[in-house]
Amino acid sequence: MPDITRRRALTAAAALAATAGAVTAVAPDALAVTRSSPDTPGTRGLPGASAATTTGREHTVPAAFDEVYRGRRIQGRPSSEGGHHHEHGGGYAVFVDGMQLHVMRNADGTWISVVSHYDPVATPHDAARAAVNELQGAALLPFPLN
Repeated sequence: MPDITRRRALTAAAALAATAGAVTAVAPDALAVTRSSPDTPGTRGLPGASAATTTGREHTVPAAFDEVYRGRRIQGRPSSEGGHHHEHGGGYAVFVDGMQLHVMRNADGTWISVVSHYDPVATPHDAARAAVNELQGAALLPFPLN
């Protein structure tokens, strides 16, 4: 029997990836993730997330907040503003000292912002706090929306 060639290995990997993709496309609900609070025993999920089964398309809107954190006023609230970037924030607006902090909800339900893009957090409130920490007193500048 001949040794495995690079071509055969790549063909086998492609076939495996195609099969996995087909299974995911046929039965997406089989991959549903249960999000719960950390106080619920026997379940795993993000802190502060509601106990609901999601498929990545159904998320609850986080509660509004308004507080002073490290001397900066951070606010967040559900938003119904239009625009082509509306869907990224999941209908939620976050502000630091009155300037909008652009946030985006990831497919797994975590949130990121333009300031702390590579550090996903559980809620937009946590994203606002992470941005204040990262800014270290600097002003949040307007973000161009192309």
